[in-house]
Amino acid sequence: MSEFAGTTINERLWKAGLIEKFDAAILARQESTAIALLLRVELLDEQAKDTVAAIFSNPTKYGYK
Repeated sequence: MSEFAGTTINERLWKAGLIEKFDAAILARQESTAIALLLRVELLDEQAKDTVAAIFSNPTKYGYK
C-alpha cells in the first residue's frame, strides 16, 4: 500500500516535503513544474493536470492570490 493512501493532495505534498515548491510553482505559473511535483506524490498524470488547471483557473478558491 502506498504511503500516500487516504491522504489529500496537500497532505501528500507536506509529507513529501514538497508543499513549498508546489506553492512556488503555482505562484510563478510554472505548470509543468507543478504537475511534476504532483506526479512525485503519486497522482496520476490526468489528475495532476486537472488539479493544476483548476488552481490556475481560480487561484483564490485554493488560497492563492
